[in-house]
Amino acid sequence: MGPPRVTAHPAERPDPTAAAVLESGRAVLETEARALADMAAGLGDAFVRAVEAILASEGRLIVAGIGKSGHVGRKIAATFASTGTPAHFVHAAEASHGDLGMIGARDCVILLSNSGETRELSDLIAYTRRFAIPLIAITRIPASTLGTKADITLALPDAPEACAIGMAPTTSTTASLALGDALAVAVMRRRGFEPESFRLFHPGGKLGAQLMRVSEIMHTGAALPLVGEDSAMPDVLVRMSGAGYGVALVAEGGVLSGIITDGDLRRKMDGLLARRARDVATRDPKTIAPDALVSEAVGIMNRAKVNALCVTEGDGRIVGMVRLHDCLRAGVV
Repeated sequence: MGPPRVTAHPAERPDPTAAAVLESGRAVLETEARALADMAAGLGDAFVRAVEAILASEGRLIVAGIGKSGHVGRKIAATFASTGTPAHFVHAAEASHGDLGMIGARDCVILLSNSGETRELSDLIAYTRRFAIPLIAITRIPASTLGTKADITLALPDAPEACAIGMAPTTSTTASLALGDALAVAVMRRRGFEPESFRLFHPGGKLGAQLMRVSEIMHTGAALPLVGEDSAMPDVLVRMSGAGYGVALVAEGGVLSGIITDGDLRRKMDGLLARRARDVATRDPKTIAPDALVSEAVGIMNRAKVNALCVTEGDGRIVGMVRLHDCLRAGVV
């Protein structure tokens, strides 16, 4: 059996109207927004020293907490790890039962506790002090045990929790999470973290697809439907059918001079088989560089209302071809 349900007396039930619900939601957001604004205004030397400590670490960044602070800590560790700083989360309670061995002398530790008196953090605090491991505290009370023992203390705003009873972790967890993001982004910028680096840590999903390069999905070599300017159209049709892309790339000496699409064939159907490739090709076709983002290729094709782009180097030399279908299959829409 689960916990007993508490049913409010009809006279005690909250106002069910949409206006009351919206008012409640806005009050939470405004309370938390004020806390974040206060924290941003008070950011100072301790924040700078925390960033420098993380950058100076020759090991990993260890993030620890318990309860709601633990949930926030997991996200902070994940954000650091995905932006170029090796990091992982250590559960404070598990640390006292062997997981302290995950923390090395060259690591840097961030401990989160709203009150700064969370007793499960005591072994972690003692361990970092014993081995001189840099300790950064995130707490609302700088004068707490955690705040006074840490090398660097980042104070959360002394703001009320946003819940109706003023006790559930809401404002405090939002502030902790935002402060972790601020640290991660500041460190990321100091490291010179580039989109290419971000792609290394996000090869899958939407983020990975958005940062994919054309060179990673383009067709190359013998797969390219290349024909010469003087190619007879029966040969061009055979090449187009064999490649299965619905286009032929017209080139001389490996340099693009035009493209033949299904639309070109329909527009010049009269006497088509007696023509040469030069007579049917569209000149100055849309192209893209191999190091361009796949998302950029999709944009060009959408604007030009075409389904394929020739991939060329700066001198017009053909190095590949990319189709809208290839982009969609890679996850870029």
